[in-house]
Amino acid sequence: MAETSIEWTDATWNPVAGCTVLSAGCTNCYAMRMAARLDAMGQAKYSGLTRRSGGRAVWTGKVRLDEKSLLLPHSWSKPRKVFVNSMSDLFHPDVPIDFIGRVWRTMKDTPRHTYQILTKRPERMADVLSQPSFRVLPNVWLGTSVENEEVLDRLDQIRKVPAAIRFVSLEPLIGSVAAGDLSDIDWAIVGGESGPRARQIDPTWVHEIQQMCRKSGTAFFFKQWGGKNKKAAGRILNGRTYDEMPQAQNSY
Repeated sequence: MAETSIEWTDATWNPVAGCTVLSAGCTNCYAMRMAARLDAMGQAKYSGLTRRSGGRAVWTGKVRLDEKSLLLPHSWSKPRKVFVNSMSDLFHPDVPIDFIGRVWRTMKDTPRHTYQILTKRPERMADVLSQPSFRVLPNVWLGTSVENEEVLDRLDQIRKVPAAIRFVSLEPLIGSVAAGDLSDIDWAIVGGESGPRARQIDPTWVHEIQQMCRKSGTAFFFKQWGGKNKKAAGRILNGRTYDEMPQAQNSY
């Protein structure tokens, strides 16, 4: 486990490391930079997962399963919100279904924790979790990342996922998603891109999402404006912060 400064969770847990660039939201992925840094520090788990391209680290497409980490949540006595695989995607096509099943068993056996799983591959998430060997866990929230209108179909896919809580991460928000539909989505996290190559966010896009959330009854969490100095930019919207969290379970 690693404690984290991510505003909507308490800790991260990475039974898988490594990924593949999939869409525009991946271009400046913080996990690629972090993986390269950890590799340079000699951490074998991240060795060879990135390469240099255009002056930056990018995923090689390799993923690495971390068997030793599977039992870690059992050792955490204090209940936590846990972001699963901040350094990968549990539903990457190269992560075997049986390994996903082992992650599922750990989460089932540690109901004191709330697990938050994000994927850019909600179609595989839906396919895998619809299999009889998987059951809906009330302490597991399942979500997808949507960065612009080109990947709005991910919202339709996440609605197919059997889940207690469904959510969407609209971060890095690099375009309007006003054409999307947030019905049956319990929670929306919104944030601008951060880091040295951050693309600018348009406040109009944020206000559009806030209105969409009010219409659909989706909890609205504004994480950050982002930019090269995200701390300076802050997370104040309309003169306040928005830290709404999902309260009720979906029917499924």
